[in-house]
Amino acid sequence: MYEFKLPDPGEGLLEAEIVAWKVAVGDTVAINDILLEIETAKSLVELPSPVAGTVLSLLVGEGELVDVGTVIVRIGDPSEVDGTQDSPGVAGDASPGGRAAGEVSGKLEYSNGDPVEPEAPTPSLVGYGAKPGAIARRARKRPASVAVPETERVQEVYDLSQPVSRPIDEVQPLHPVDAEPSGEVLPEPGEPTGGGDLPTPPLAKPPVRRVARDLGVDLGTITGSGPGGIITHSDVIAAAGSKGLVDVPGTTQRVPLRGVRREMFKTMTASLGVPQATAWVEVDVTNTVALVETLRQRREFDGLRISPLLVFAKAACLAIARNPEINSSFDEVTDEILIHSDVNLGIAAATPRGLVVPNIKKANRMSLPELASALNRMVALAKEGKSQPGDFAGGSFTITNVGVFGIDAGTPILNPGEAAILCVGTITRKPWVVDAGAEERIEPRSVCTIALTFDHRLVDGESGSKFLADVATILADPGLALLF
Repeated sequence: MYEFKLPDPGEGLLEAEIVAWKVAVGDTVAINDILLEIETAKSLVELPSPVAGTVLSLLVGEGELVDVGTVIVRIGDPSEVDGTQDSPGVAGDASPGGRAAGEVSGKLEYSNGDPVEPEAPTPSLVGYGAKPGAIARRARKRPASVAVPETERVQEVYDLSQPVSRPIDEVQPLHPVDAEPSGEVLPEPGEPTGGGDLPTPPLAKPPVRRVARDLGVDLGTITGSGPGGIITHSDVIAAAGSKGLVDVPGTTQRVPLRGVRREMFKTMTASLGVPQATAWVEVDVTNTVALVETLRQRREFDGLRISPLLVFAKAACLAIARNPEINSSFDEVTDEILIHSDVNLGIAAATPRGLVVPNIKKANRMSLPELASALNRMVALAKEGKSQPGDFAGGSFTITNVGVFGIDAGTPILNPGEAAILCVGTITRKPWVVDAGAEERIEPRSVCTIALTFDHRLVDGESGSKFLADVATILADPGLALLF
């Protein structure tokens, strides 16, 4: 029997959520058949089977959060379930040990009557399977005539290294004494006790008492619903609501912080530890809009979705070549600033599972059609949740497009490990002053606000402003990109 452990899909992830099983108990699977779909902190990942056989048991349910290395499914021969197979090997061809090719019995073989641990199975997929010595040991089999001590049976069941004593509840109870009860009867939990004129203090923890004090609620008027009659936070809120002291909210939805949303929560929190500054500029992008319409008619872009984001991405790569410190990061180990020669261009994408930022490797080396194709592929995979962990690694500069939501501008938060992020607002028609001197006039133009947030430890105001001005220059007149 082969025990499939949850592998690390990449990037040193520690856990994943089981999204959906693609097989059921009793199904026959071949090597590379998809067993299940998991959600990591980065994306959805399908896990194939490294061995062929029958699905014997699914050990975790959908929606559970599982640590990497946990056994999640067992695959083997149906006769192996519950150790019902008596022979030391699996019936098949006459290979050593009686195993059929490609199968693993998972049972203990015997040599001179002593159990011998079988060799660990060799998975057929790179990166999967248990390491040598990591196969769980089955309980020893004994002849039926040999009595097994109680402590040893408990030891085998629970895999304990030391014997354990019998549970105390197996000791014979004492015989009851025929005597009338004496003294006062203890009150039920939550009921006031006796004691003359002294009032019994209500049972409530300090945080609950503080809430009651803030809301002006007398704890003595509340009957606790907690264990032993203790007053809970909900009891105080309900009492305050019944007296009109607060508005009691309706049903509250609780959403587990897992997967992509959990990673977004962690990275955005970590980003706040970096001193950040933001600069922005309003740009006449009428010529960029015209260029996009022209590109849509070109044969090189057949089948591709072309939007102004393509021109923004190309403009950012060209501007970085003139302002390389924008494409940098900080090495805390060596206390050095790393200026990267290639731009791994991240595009922030909103998905049903949260915000993700996959990146295009070496975007600065791509032609415009190549960049368009890479953008289309990356955005599609991100929205489907099919991006792989490697797609998120090594980002050096990010663009976030809030314009698709109809937002004019924003001050984005840095992606951890990057020196800058560019925010693109919506393109709107506005009155704009064109030309100069005697030709100066007001015309309706397509206008967009772009903003740059940067790590002020790595990028100073001058460098950030020059980069933003270069991007604006290209967007206002894409033909000037020939000068970069």
